[in-house]
Amino acid sequence: MGIEFFIVAILLGFYVAWNIGANDVANAMGTSVGSRALTLKQAVFIAAVLEFSGAFFLGSHVSETIETGIINPEIFAAEPRLLAFGMLGSLFAAGVWLQTASYFGWPVSTTHSIVGAVLGFGLAYGGVNAVHWGQLTSIVLSWVVSPLLSGCIAYFVFVWIRNKIYYNSNPIKALKSTVPILVFVVFFVLSLTLLYKGIAHIVAAMPFYYAIAGALLCGLIAAFVSVFFVKRIRDIPRSAAQHRHLSPRVLISFDKALKHLERVKNASTGPLYRRVDTVIGELDSIHGYAKEDLVVSVEAVTRRTVERVFVPLQIISACMMAFAHGANDVANAIGPLAAVIDIAKTNTVVLRSYVPTWILALGGVGIVIGLATWGWRVIETVGRKITELTPTRGFAAEFGAATTILLASRFGLPISTTHSLIGAVLGVGLAKGIGAINLRTLKDIVISWIVTVPIGAILSIIFFYLFRMIF
Repeated sequence: MGIEFFIVAILLGFYVAWNIGANDVANAMGTSVGSRALTLKQAVFIAAVLEFSGAFFLGSHVSETIETGIINPEIFAAEPRLLAFGMLGSLFAAGVWLQTASYFGWPVSTTHSIVGAVLGFGLAYGGVNAVHWGQLTSIVLSWVVSPLLSGCIAYFVFVWIRNKIYYNSNPIKALKSTVPILVFVVFFVLSLTLLYKGIAHIVAAMPFYYAIAGALLCGLIAAFVSVFFVKRIRDIPRSAAQHRHLSPRVLISFDKALKHLERVKNASTGPLYRRVDTVIGELDSIHGYAKEDLVVSVEAVTRRTVERVFVPLQIISACMMAFAHGANDVANAIGPLAAVIDIAKTNTVVLRSYVPTWILALGGVGIVIGLATWGWRVIETVGRKITELTPTRGFAAEFGAATTILLASRFGLPISTTHSLIGAVLGVGLAKGIGAINLRTLKDIVISWIVTVPIGAILSIIFFYLFRMIF
């Protein structure tokens, strides 16, 4: 294989990294932009720094090539060149599909794109027996497990925040007592996520209780620091606080009482009918007063304060997700490029490839450029087109996704980072009801998930034979 082959391989590796930045990385910052915790420029800059740092400094230098999990590489032992052509075709196929998805703003899984591509050329060359079908079953299962689990966690986290703070008779006091607990849990979960998902290859030999102890220490320190910040939160103005004993639950009780009285009125006649009608009129007037006072006066003050406190929590969770993604997923995505180069040099099938530093740097730079140029398309979908996001909802979504990734990594469950985050966004949207979800956008996303593997397979077969003819 000549120098032309190496140039094509490097260009395709960069192309895939560019598309990872445009699609996969944008997921981590989508909720922060959608909730207006960060501007688009701020999100791109922060994600670029963290993703590159994770990929370059903590990215795995030893990558088990992806074909070993999907197809049997021994079928290429007689002709290693064909495995290299197939991996090149897979990179090209995954890049084309990711670029197409990014253009339309569809958040899809990079891993699934490459898996589908590898499946395609494996079937084309070795037939049905060349494929590890059990692995594919796990991947299909992840389409359900990832969004369902993260959606449930995000839903219950947001509902808990809403009940604990917004529905409290003194929401600011509840906020001050709740934030340190949330900070502890967030830093504990995200620290473990970083260890098991982001830099697992570095701490693989670390005993589990060491990781738990380290995460607990991070959580305790963060919670201790947060206490000093929440003390500076100002209470509700006295003019609003005097009515705050009327919890927002009162509005729900008013609605129920009015409905019951309407039934009594409809079943009554004569003087009773008139007296009940008068009571309904008076109660309706009081209901309107309470609603205006609570929602307009108190809730506006409370909501601004609460949402402002959750902004840094959401940004921190998004940053740690981006760093973990760069350290783990990016190195795995460019692993096939390292495998291709090893095959070209040694003319033998390799099961584990050394990933040189320059390839990690290539991947990091490609991600940054992809995020900066096309990342806004997927950020727009995740942050604004699925459901309305606020800092509290965005925080619940990020936390739900991070917790799902941690649990899946710990127990060996199949998982997709992209699917987890989308499921979490849906979960916080459903907390407001199905009407809060943009079903048209959701339909497009689900369809894109379903067709990712078959489209990747078809494209890789085409490119596999194309490279075979060219080289």
